[in-house]
Order: sequence, then structure tokens, then C-alpha cells
Amino acid sequence: MSMDGVIREHARLIILRDLAEQPDRRWNSEALREDLEMRWAITRTRDWVHEELRFLEDMGAVARVKQASVQIASLTQKGLDHVEGRVVITGVKRPSPGA
Repeated sequence: MSMDGVIREHARLIILRDLAEQPDRRWNSEALREDLEMRWAITRTRDWVHEELRFLEDMGAVARVKQASVQIASLTQKGLDHVEGRVVITGVKRPSPGA
């Protein structure tokens, strides 16, 4: 797998985990972009984050709502199941045991 593919799989897991940490399991794409950059050194554009959210929506892991120039992502049960290790979503890094 290319380095870009590895980064995308990691970022998708981080996005799902970030959503799972929110009290209402929702967060906007700019906050997700900032978290990827500040905590994980994955510096990408908001459009790149939107692409990853689109992928996660296509896989059934999130739902998206467009709000002006950002998107609001909501974690689905399938996305939570991946974070908690109950299912595997192709294209998303598997969580480490006990993480």
C-alpha cells in the first residue's frame, strides 16, 4: 500500500474515534481537520477531509450534512462498531486491541 493509502486509513480511524468522543457523536469538518493536524501531524485541506467523510459515508460509518463551507459528520452505529472492534470497515485502519 502507498504512503497516501496508509495515511488515509489512519485518518479515517482518527475521524471515527473523534466522532465517538463527542457527547452527541457529531463534529464539523474544520474541527476534524484541525485535530488531524494538531494532534496527529496529518496536515491536509478541508476538501481532503470532505473526501474522507464522503468515503466513510459511502461505507455506512458516518452521515454528513453540508452547512455552508463545512460538513457536519455524525457517527453511525456501524462507525461506532468499527471503533469498538465489533466490525471491520474496509479502507479504515483497524483499532488496536484495548485502544
